[in-house]
Amino acid sequence: MSASRARLQRIAQSMGKFHKPKPQLREAAKKTKWNILRGDKVQVIGNHPERGKQGIVKTVLREKDRVIVEGVNMGTRNIKGDKDRGIPGRSVQVERTMHSSNVQLIDPVTGVPTRISRKYLPTGEKVRIAKKSGAIIPRPDILSFRKRPVNSIVTESDTAEDDTWELTYTDYAPLSK
Repeated sequence: MSASRARLQRIAQSMGKFHKPKPQLREAAKKTKWNILRGDKVQVIGNHPERGKQGIVKTVLREKDRVIVEGVNMGTRNIKGDKDRGIPGRSVQVERTMHSSNVQLIDPVTGVPTRISRKYLPTGEKVRIAKKSGAIIPRPDILSFRKRPVNSIVTESDTAEDDTWELTYTDYAPLSK
């Protein structure tokens, strides 16, 4: 292969023309149901270095099939300083993502990790059921709040409330043929 052809191929690959998604991302794209929601209490399971630790799910990254658990799987992150303003660089501890298969929901009755099933209540509500105790796992209260608040800043380009209720069309003549 000539050098120019190899260089063109490298450029095309970096642009994503021949890019093949990673197997984890392909598997995540196939998934249609997620048992773990933001605000759930989970425990790390399996052959993970943090096995046995419990925490609350901060974020669920569905496109990557990963979760961020509060206080678990911590890693250092270096924050760059600004010499002009006199701000020194520093290292902080942040939660890193972990694959969703490495965590399990906590059974609300026994307090141990459990698998879940889904059932419909007589009221028609769909709920998550703990396999070990049969208890209902409620949806976290945090899901009733928006992650980002609704923008409620009123500017001069917004329509005034009096103008929205003003009657502007008054031709009520019935249609005749």
